[in-house]
Amino acid sequence: MVKLLFLIYFTSSLLFSQGVLQDKISDIIGEDSYEENQSFIDIIFADENQYYINDRVDVVKVVQTLKENGLLKLFLKKPQHIKLTFHTNGSPLFFITIMGDTLRSIGYYRYLTEYSKSSSSDFVWQIGLTSEYLTDPTILRRELLKHGCDITDIRRENDTSWDYMIDMSQAHLNANILNEDEKILLKRALTPQWIDISKISRAKLTSLGSNRWYPYLAFFDEQLHLLRVYKRDRKTWQIKIKIPENAIYLKVSDLYNLKNIKDGLEVEALGIK
Repeated sequence: MVKLLFLIYFTSSLLFSQGVLQDKISDIIGEDSYEENQSFIDIIFADENQYYINDRVDVVKVVQTLKENGLLKLFLKKPQHIKLTFHTNGSPLFFITIMGDTLRSIGYYRYLTEYSKSSSSDFVWQIGLTSEYLTDPTILRRELLKHGCDITDIRRENDTSWDYMIDMSQAHLNANILNEDEKILLKRALTPQWIDISKISRAKLTSLGSNRWYPYLAFFDEQLHLLRVYKRDRKTWQIKIKIPENAIYLKVSDLYNLKNIKDGLEVEALGIK
């Protein structure tokens, strides 16, 4: 009797997991394409266990398999308006900062916020852009993992509208870590640069070459709540500054234009916490 019950449970669990995976495949490529290619899909997804992480479908791995087998096309015939909607459980400001860096790393520089909504349990951020290709979830995951984030689900609304569920429970900025008795060279950049200053109490920043640096330094806690801003409206060669007690990140910029620090900056740790 016990063996029979176990067999029934195992069989029903297996059928349920198969159904979840097949539903996700159909959702990603569309019902018509799924029905047209179902025999081929059954072959390439024969080993269904490899497409699960615990009890959750590894949706990015599913997308990768579909793409490699020609069932998912990410290139469009002409530039179109693409809508990406991100859902997350983290701080809105922290998430937008991470996503901004992530989107730039995959070549998305021009996009507009079309919708955003924050509640006590989640945050929704929708952007729109014009492109000839859709976001590749495998590349997006690779860049998000650099920030401790991961894609837990993907939903396809239509060919040019996709929803992404992002887990931020282990999120952090992909920032240079400044350790005791170390120096970091900040090279020329198009955006302000971030440093993890969680281990130090004081720092020295030196302007290099022919810069005309007007310092703008912003200190943030681990959730990117602003703690303090230091700015100086005169050309500066070097400054020494005390790190606020709860500061984890330092954003380094120029008060007017990043071209003013085109030759880079040197940041040196002077004391530990």
